[in-house]
Amino acid sequence: MKPLSHPFKNDARATMSQDSQDHPTRPREPHAVQLYRVRKDYGGAIGVNDLSLSIENGEFVTLLGPSGCGKSTLLGMIAGFITPTAGKIVVGGVDLTDVEPYKRDIGMVFQSYALFPHVNVFDNIAFGLRMRKLPAAEVEKRTRRGIEMMKLDGLEKRRVRELSGGQQQRVALARAVVIQPKVLLLDEPLSALDKNLRAQMQIELSELHRNTGLTTIFVTHDQGEALSLSDRIVVMNKGEVQQVAAPIDLYNTPANGFVASFIGEINALPDARYEIDGDDAMLSFPGVGQLRAPRRAEWGFAHGTSVRTFLRPEQVMPATAATPPHSRVDGVVTNHIYQGSHTITRVQIDGIGLVQTRVTGSAIVADHPVGAPISLAFDMSEAILLPAA
Repeated sequence: MKPLSHPFKNDARATMSQDSQDHPTRPREPHAVQLYRVRKDYGGAIGVNDLSLSIENGEFVTLLGPSGCGKSTLLGMIAGFITPTAGKIVVGGVDLTDVEPYKRDIGMVFQSYALFPHVNVFDNIAFGLRMRKLPAAEVEKRTRRGIEMMKLDGLEKRRVRELSGGQQQRVALARAVVIQPKVLLLDEPLSALDKNLRAQMQIELSELHRNTGLTTIFVTHDQGEALSLSDRIVVMNKGEVQQVAAPIDLYNTPANGFVASFIGEINALPDARYEIDGDDAMLSFPGVGQLRAPRRAEWGFAHGTSVRTFLRPEQVMPATAATPPHSRVDGVVTNHIYQGSHTITRVQIDGIGLVQTRVTGSAIVADHPVGAPISLAFDMSEAILLPAA
């Protein structure tokens, strides 16, 4: 995603740091945020464990993981609200590890939005600018631009408590953006919205990033949000980074079993024996037989290695007469979940367990009712293979 010019870029007087004033010719740091072996302990529990990460200027990076994995703790340390136990936090080339939050030039949108309920929209958005003691004309100009950018025209005098959830979120985003921060931090800002509004706000967040070019760090546990919004995703678990990659790379080539199971829907098959047969790989499942797959370069396993196999639901389909025996597996339908555009069907297979397929439309419900036998075709050409635990 290529950042465009910032709508407030000409207002350098109000947002230029003292460092850049002293050194007007200093080149822009290539990294907006650099974390060096950051750690946070909570008594006997580890919130974040020895984490290092670099984020480039203009990137939209998502911290993704289950509840309690440390993503909000990490965001809080970048913002300055949480003091790290160890490590260093550098923003724009400046060490901010021990700098107070209000001196970090960082914009943040909280899960609860943290707006002033009895104050109108204009004054909420203008708050950060006034705290920086900008001239009244400058505050007026920047606040008006924020209102226009976040589509809040006509709501300037409305109290926040009178707004919808989506409108409140736009106010919170406008307030964070108008100060032209070095980094914009978003702590699960969509979690309180209903499904339809959440989808709409994902589009608006994407547009906001494209139009401002702000370096953005977004926290969520929603895989769909992360995949659709991010330049890169940082997958976390138990306070540690599991993988950092672009969405498509994360989906197609997960680094380990946790990432494979956490990103998108996936079928985790039992351990199999990996055997090399010319240009193909044969996967031998006890009690099931062998499945053949075209050997890929990243499968550097030795003959006889035990591997874990993962297949996305779209790689498992009802078999046809043309399905070769080495791709066919028989099972019994346990249930269907109709979701309008597609149907999710779960099938119990002896020796493998429960497998899920996703088929367009609803014909599979009538063709293969619950309890009926079904043959599935496994497309092993896109299988994900990882070393067995």
